Amino acid sequence: MAVFDFKKKYKHLYLPKNKPEIIEVPKMRFIMVNGKGDPNTSASYKEAVEVLYGLSYTIKMSKKGSSQPVGYFDYVVPPLEGLWWFEDNFFDGSVSGRKDEFSWVTMIRQPEFVTPEVFEAAKASLSKKKPELDTSIARLEDFTEGLCAQVMHIGSYDDEPPTVAALEEFIESQGYRTEMSGLRQHHEIYLSDPRKTAAEKLKTVIRHPIVRR
Repeated sequence: MAVFDFKKKYKHLYLPKNKPEIIEVPKMRFIMVNGKGDPNTSASYKEAVEVLYGLSYTIKMSKKGSSQPVGYFDYVVPPLEGLWWFEDNFFDGSVSGRKDEFSWVTMIRQPEFVTPEVFEAAKASLSKKKPELDTSIARLEDFTEGLCAQVMHIGSYDDEPPTVAALEEFIESQGYRTEMSGLRQHHEIYLSDPRKTAAEKLKTVIRHPIVRR
């Protein structure tokens, strides 16, 4: 049986074109970690990502354990995602010199069989394997993003401003406006591994929450 891949099954969520589009994003389950600061230099961001991947792969590999979760199916761990904002709740893509001001949520989607019990078991297992990691920083949460506009950005993260500007122009042209609050923030989905991919070839989904003007 083929391994389930969220990116292939839900292409409209993970593989948009490089032209902006409107999308309704349904409720999805995530492991999330909150933090603040520059992701390039923040020790807390590095730890958050390590905890996220540690928990996600612990759950995926639970198929080899003695207590496989009810409803388990084999799957590809979904990509890392991030919600980003400044205290003024505005994000225009221009972050040069401001990255240390970031508030963020970094997160990885989980299959629906990941219940609070499965999540807690994964935390306990990971803590035994890597006691230096603080798994208490992670939480399991359902997130309904709702009506959004999104676009594919190809290139380095620092080159996002023109893509964000084009997305905002599209949103306005369609009779909407960006409205960021709560978890509905500037959203990035990282489809490429920056350790293995040239900066100019990085693929990142950029998504903004919208409402009718």
